[in-house]
Amino acid sequence: MRNTIVIATPVAAILALAGQLMAGGFFLQLGNPEASAEARKANAVITVKAAGCHDPATAKLTATAIGMVNGERRVIPLKVEALSEPGMFALARQWPKEGRWVIELAAKNGEQFTNTLVAASPEGVDRLHAKGDMRKFGDADVEAMLKQ
Repeated sequence: MRNTIVIATPVAAILALAGQLMAGGFFLQLGNPEASAEARKANAVITVKAAGCHDPATAKLTATAIGMVNGERRVIPLKVEALSEPGMFALARQWPKEGRWVIELAAKNGEQFTNTLVAASPEGVDRLHAKGDMRKFGDADVEAMLKQ
């Protein structure tokens, strides 16, 4: 009987912690603006949905374009438009067509944070090769994506 309690206690603790770690995820889903009449009306080049275990209506999203144009680094804060679906946003092109660009999308929902880097070029936004993480990306991450 005692061996059962000794074994069961750590197993129960691990399962309880695993449940807490799996719950509460917060991430950004990138979408095709052609799938939304509302996003098309906003001339969006990408849609962004705050997803995970939270109230999407309370998510706040910011966007910044970081680029290299003629060897000069440029940073442009971008306006993000909230769509009618809670937690859904549209982003229109607000950066020059010349040069290579990385769009940094950062979202907060209470204490939760997530961010995504997505490359943009004159051909469009490459949402298929975006990088997402719950830690803030650093300059080295942005530079690596600009060189790709």
